Amino acid sequence: MEDYKFLFKVVLIGNAGVGKTCLVRRFTQGLFPPGQGATIGVDFMIKTIEIGGERIKLQIWDTAGQERFRSITQSYYRSAHALILVYDISCQPSFDCLPDWLREIEEYANNKVLRILVGNKTDREDREIPYDIGESFAQRHEMYFMETSAKEAENVERLFIDIGRELLEQARSKDISRSDGRTNSTVLNGKTVDVSSGNCCSRIT
Repeated sequence: MEDYKFLFKVVLIGNAGVGKTCLVRRFTQGLFPPGQGATIGVDFMIKTIEIGGERIKLQIWDTAGQERFRSITQSYYRSAHALILVYDISCQPSFDCLPDWLREIEEYANNKVLRILVGNKTDREDREIPYDIGESFAQRHEMYFMETSAKEAENVERLFIDIGRELLEQARSKDISRSDGRTNSTVLNGKTVDVSSGNCCSRIT
């Protein structure tokens, strides 16, 4: 049996065609599947990583972006430790739909879930959403932010490793709860983050 200390559930959401499946496969299998078809319902893959001497298993759920599967995918929100909301930097409609996805997060997800906004397909030359627009949106909605390219493997591993590191820090903080009633906190990128409330806002760097 594989030895690991923590199991974290990470769920990817966003419009169809933004590259969610390609991000998952690039990270878990090290490949970019050309001509990847649309996900039907929900799929998941597992990868074990090591952070700070701790073995962590990430259970990564890839959800379909089509409206007809929405009632199925919403059921996966509540048990998620982290939600990755993905848009395509070369597709303005995928960015315009972000508020709709955020409303679903507010309705169905745990209010302490770690939320990450990802602008995918930075390899494309026909960018429609500037970096600073994505970053500003993430800051307004208290989300971490990163741009990636599943095709070029840019920031993909870093994305999931940083998520695993933050979830591990939160888990450790809960294990070492303070007896004096003060807020549990941890340090991320040099900033103190309140992990008891689940509210944090910082760009992943």
